[in-house]
Amino acid sequence: MKKIALIEDDSDLYALLKYNLEKEGFTFVGSQTGKDAIELCRRERPDLIILDIMLPDSDGLDICKGIRSHPELADIPIIFLTARASETDRIVGLELGANDYIVKPFFVRELIARIRLQFRKQATPARVLKAGDLELDRSACRARFRGKELSLTATEFRLLEFLMSHPGQVFSREQLLDAVWGHDRAVTYRTVDVFILRLRQKIEPDPANPVFIRSVRGFGYSFNETPEPIPSETTG
Repeated sequence: MKKIALIEDDSDLYALLKYNLEKEGFTFVGSQTGKDAIELCRRERPDLIILDIMLPDSDGLDICKGIRSHPELADIPIIFLTARASETDRIVGLELGANDYIVKPFFVRELIARIRLQFRKQATPARVLKAGDLELDRSACRARFRGKELSLTATEFRLLEFLMSHPGQVFSREQLLDAVWGHDRAVTYRTVDVFILRLRQKIEPDPANPVFIRSVRGFGYSFNETPEPIPSETTG
């Protein structure tokens, strides 16, 4: 039985969603304030989080960033449920790591459908990850570009796999260190930059102008799964 955490300050909406989520067979946990939201999620380990942005005591965007930077919570799907409807708000929410963004008012049935969609995505992780001419086979621990096998170290492979598994999501150097190198590490943020550079030299047609692994100024790195078509090499 999947557990849903709801962080929503509107009492009527909170009660409505609690009723409908439990009716649909989900286990429900929640809070009507944002103050202890991360601690709630750490304690309850929900399978999905529904998060309002405009909370009376917190900013949902900051909570999202906190969840994504927490090594035990970083992979939990987050759906923003908010009255902030501008294109900029949507983009910011998704770039901070939300998996979906729903604007109030909304239909409860649509929310339920989007929750189930997130769980379907989780259920069957793809054995082979693809982005343009780049392909990574998890089971064989191999990566290819335009059909040619790439010579990757184990750490380079794990880093590429992690980035390709979360396309479009921006990760800080600290998050990448936690995800790829783990807690017991004797490496620095600079290590991430070095390995990103090495990966770019192996997977990017032009490492100086990367199309797969993008730098996000002030934040970290993001993987682009839909790069512009890259012309094939020709001989004249």
